[in-house]
Amino acid sequence: MSTKQENQRLAWALTGSGHYLRECLDIIATLQDVDLFLSRAAAEILQQYGYKHDVGRVFQDKTASSVPVGLFYEGLYHGVVIAPTSSNTIAKMVCGISDNLITNIYAQAGKCRVPTIVFACDTDTELESEAPRDNRVKVYPRRMDLANVETLKTFEATIVVEDAVQLESALKAHLACLKTTSCS
Repeated sequence: MSTKQENQRLAWALTGSGHYLRECLDIIATLQDVDLFLSRAAAEILQQYGYKHDVGRVFQDKTASSVPVGLFYEGLYHGVVIAPTSSNTIAKMVCGISDNLITNIYAQAGKCRVPTIVFACDTDTELESEAPRDNRVKVYPRRMDLANVETLKTFEATIVVEDAVQLESALKAHLACLKTTSCS
């Protein structure tokens, strides 16, 4: 007979950020037992960039009450990854606003004590980001965007990463922890 932990899955949420989107999709493709949650903006961005995902279970932001978050109350998830995460989503999470599927997932994961890894996109004063049609653009995050990332780093059960290497490392550590009895 399998345990609850063995049956749990990883919830991966995509926001409307194109920054490191390709790298996040590459990581997702290596995982098993992952459900994908798409904000409305993420669904648009995937089309604009021409990216596809290879995930069987996909939930989209199509209900006012974010119905799929109910899965967290069933103990279905051992962890959440929100990657890449737009500055808009970061700001809402910092302010406790849960008005869409992704911010509701973050809120409910916290209330259910499900650890969350957030890949924040706006982490430096100047960044180069991928734009649709293989274009590269310079972006200059605002002070408030940078401050919100720093604030989110102080939240319980939340690990904030700033690049794809840190994301992979945090995810590997989370998955390795699940194989031990000391992981909460």
